[in-house]
Amino acid sequence: MVNDRRSGTLQRPRRCAVTAHLRMLLLLTLWTIVVSPPPAEARTLTAPTGSALEHEATDAFKHAEYDRVLKLWQSLPPETTPSKPLIRLAFQSSLKLGRPEEALPLYQKLVPADQQDDPALLRPLALSFLTSHVRDSQEYVRIAAYTVLAELGLAETEAVLEDGLLDTSVLVRARAAEAIGKAGLAGKSGPLRRALNDVMPAVRIAAMNALSEAKVTDIMPHLIEIARTDNGPEAVFAYAALYRLGKQDMLTDITGAATLPDPDVRMAALGVLGRLKSPSSLSVLSQGVYDPEPSVRAFAAGALGDYGVVGGVAPLTHGLGDESARVRAVAATSLGRLGVRENQPLLRALTRDANMQVRASAVEGLLRLGDRSAILLAADLARHQDPSIRAAAAHALAATSDKQAVAVLQTLLQDQQPQPRLLAVKALGKSAAPVAPLLKKGLQDSDVAIRLAAAGSLLQQLRRPTTAHKVR
Repeated sequence: MVNDRRSGTLQRPRRCAVTAHLRMLLLLTLWTIVVSPPPAEARTLTAPTGSALEHEATDAFKHAEYDRVLKLWQSLPPETTPSKPLIRLAFQSSLKLGRPEEALPLYQKLVPADQQDDPALLRPLALSFLTSHVRDSQEYVRIAAYTVLAELGLAETEAVLEDGLLDTSVLVRARAAEAIGKAGLAGKSGPLRRALNDVMPAVRIAAMNALSEAKVTDIMPHLIEIARTDNGPEAVFAYAALYRLGKQDMLTDITGAATLPDPDVRMAALGVLGRLKSPSSLSVLSQGVYDPEPSVRAFAAGALGDYGVVGGVAPLTHGLGDESARVRAVAATSLGRLGVRENQPLLRALTRDANMQVRASAVEGLLRLGDRSAILLAADLARHQDPSIRAAAAHALAATSDKQAVAVLQTLLQDQQPQPRLLAVKALGKSAAPVAPLLKKGLQDSDVAIRLAAAGSLLQQLRRPTTAHKVR
């Protein structure tokens, strides 16, 4: 029992010592909790690391080490909130490397959906979608890129356009020649002059057109030689080029070509006469809608739309009753282009045509004449089971900027087939409505041709000084 008391006496100090030790640990724990910074302050402590990374990225960008900039960007932990300057460096580096698809989400970080678009960032992003695909391994992608560039005619793309004149694709070379002319670069482009000797007539013709429209007179001997030796459509375009350069007597040769046996030559002559708009050409164009060949009659109807005078109403009205659906469709579109509102009943009757493509063209003609009720007809066509008809409806809606039309086009942007989406994107580029948000969605389409078309439409929109680039 004495031993028990001794044992208890010895254990008391030990328990006190343990208790004291536990208290000390508890106090230290509480002290740590009290003095530890809150989460916001803890993030502040990592700021120097973020600043150092931003400084390193800036240095890499200055030395054109764009891959390194992107690696630094990708090294950021997911929970980190990056600075705007760092995002901008990553965005610009993606563009420098020709990776617009990677730059798009960075743009969305810089300019959130609820803020007004920044044209200084959006324009180079859209342009990069085009220039990054001009050497794509797939021909159709290159054709799509150069087709959009030809529609835009941007002088800043001179090197890209001249590079296109060396492409293996005939259509790419022809589109590149057109684009150089549209951009106002034809007069100083050596590669375009060399394209006059391209192995393919389509490229030579595009070069002739661009150079003559730029009033490059020293190509006249070459044009005269073609006019003297060629018997096909190329000679007709040589006549037209010489006419633009001051040889007015060439109009007689073009007019005569409109009656030659070769249908291709007649089509070329009618197309040229429509664009040259000489006052004496109306009778020849009018006669063209009676040609025995449907393709020639369709060309004549289209040329009358280009010609654009009220005198074309009578022959186009005749074309509305043609046995060929193609002729009826082109005549309907051209009648709308003339801007004569009294023609609305004629076009409205054609909206009940047996051919759905003709109906779509009649809708386009009505919309060109300001008949907004035709939007409902377009909306019906946009629900047709045939994707080509849905695409034709989208094309027709390009003739109006009405909110209802934009709503229909927005629906077509979600179509399962690429053709309606492509035509919808192109139509939105011509709209005066604030459609930039829809076009930015088009940049994310699964089809590369649609992404290119969306980029072109965005660039068209950014050209408009009155367009409000505000995301709704």
